[in-house]
Amino acid sequence: MLKEHFIQGKSLLHRLDPRGKVLVACFFSLVVALTHSPVVAGGGVVFGLLLVLIARLPWRPVGRRLALVNIFNLFLWLILPLTYAGSHHWQWGALVFSYEGAALAALITLKANGIFFCFLALVATSPVVTMAYALQRLGVPAKLVHLLLFTFRYIHVIEQERQRLVSAAVVRGFKPRVDLHTYRTYAYLVGMLLVKSFARSQRVYEAMLCRGFHGRLYCMSEFSLTREDVVAVAIMLLSVIFLGGYEWLKIS
Repeated sequence: MLKEHFIQGKSLLHRLDPRGKVLVACFFSLVVALTHSPVVAGGGVVFGLLLVLIARLPWRPVGRRLALVNIFNLFLWLILPLTYAGSHHWQWGALVFSYEGAALAALITLKANGIFFCFLALVATSPVVTMAYALQRLGVPAKLVHLLLFTFRYIHVIEQERQRLVSAAVVRGFKPRVDLHTYRTYAYLVGMLLVKSFARSQRVYEAMLCRGFHGRLYCMSEFSLTREDVVAVAIMLLSVIFLGGYEWLKIS
């Protein structure tokens, strides 16, 4: 199964009720994603970093995931300054660099990193199954919760099946090249993967029906709010409201 690297810990964020963490993470993401102010976006990065520090997450796996997030941002830095129209620009030969494009790339980078840090500290510090049941308690439709749970449970099975299909192709002498045969082989591989996944899903569903499944999954543990949960969630929500208030005051 997929490894959950950050659920082991005894920090405050590991102990908090997952329902409160989901609410804070979603509200924070909404405020940061909709902002046009680099100050608010930068404040979101600081807020996320503080949460990571409070959660005491190991920096090496955090750094690896941060690098993956910023690979996309790197492409934005390469494209937006050259393609975004603006009144202020700098020209070097045939290349025209727009300062507005660079500012937009910087804003998107700040937003992406802030949301990444926040979700890593709040959502990744609880097991996926626990977060799914927290979403259900918050009113998310049961079908979406089931989709999340089964995706987490069986995505590694699909990956194992893909590896078996690739190994079978290699044993038969397949070597990927830039030609029609390679494209056709990969198309067959994807098609077989879909067919096998559908067949397995039917077997899993029939097995669940044999065990009494009737459209509802039950959580073995009950959630309970403590004073620590209320105070911590209130402080985080007030911090996010302060960021949103700065944006609102700037617009007005």
